[in-house]
Amino acid sequence: MALIDNHRLQQERSEPCPGTLYIVGTPIGNLDDLSPRAKYILKNVSLIACEDTRRSGKLMKTIKSKVPLLSYHKHNLKSRQSQLLEILESNESIALISDAGLPGINDPGHELVHAARSNSFEVICIPGPCAATTALVISGLPTERFCFEGFLPKKQSIRKKRLEDISQEGRTTVIYESPHQLIKLLEDLSILCGKDRPIQIARELTKRYEESIGETIEEVLKYFLNKKPKGEFTIVLGGKTNKQKNKTSESNALNKLNKLIKQGERANVAARKIADETGYEKKWLYSKLHKELDK
Repeated sequence: MALIDNHRLQQERSEPCPGTLYIVGTPIGNLDDLSPRAKYILKNVSLIACEDTRRSGKLMKTIKSKVPLLSYHKHNLKSRQSQLLEILESNESIALISDAGLPGINDPGHELVHAARSNSFEVICIPGPCAATTALVISGLPTERFCFEGFLPKKQSIRKKRLEDISQEGRTTVIYESPHQLIKLLEDLSILCGKDRPIQIARELTKRYEESIGETIEEVLKYFLNKKPKGEFTIVLGGKTNKQKNKTSESNALNKLNKLIKQGERANVAARKIADETGYEKKWLYSKLHKELDK
């Protein structure tokens, strides 16, 4: 045991390496999730680049790190990049952290990593917690193949297209959402994916009041219509399956489609709804609709 401990200490003392950028994962809730190696790096690098110096300062105080902090966020990426590269050029070491989780996953990071690598500096990741993978592995939904979307675009036209793509995705999808947008997102997903699509919504991950809510979109929508959403949410959405085969005749499916359109539903939305309900492909329904209009 002593030999193992000595070997570990020797490894620690060899880090941080000069001229190296460390991407360090920090806790998303429970401070005990900060690894010993991460703690050692954060106490011994030359500089820590972080999103919010006040927020990260609290973590540094907890682990008794006296390393200087420098703000690095989406609003100053370009101006800070050359400054950080100069520090690496002078054979100093830098740790990049985000407010919580692993930098570069929906947070600033990949731009600096790309710049560091392009200038032949070494980049090392000190793994840590990530809300996306944490929520995914506790969801009970398929994990062998999945997509990460992060926060959806704010511009409505782009957001709409992204949601349409997500609704057709066969892999499990992970989405981040704020409390004031959650219900609107669930309503959109209910329309595009169908109310029975599997879903799990996680909040307060690794914290005392951690929650994992839901089985279907309909269920979680009802839940949050009765309970005001609080905190940021990690949504794990089941992929579209091909198990549902044609449940009705072609003529009946087309009648349902025409009925929805007469009620004022947009053609593409109506086609998607009937596709989910009957098992027919949306493209096929849409093509049949246009053929009728061309007559």
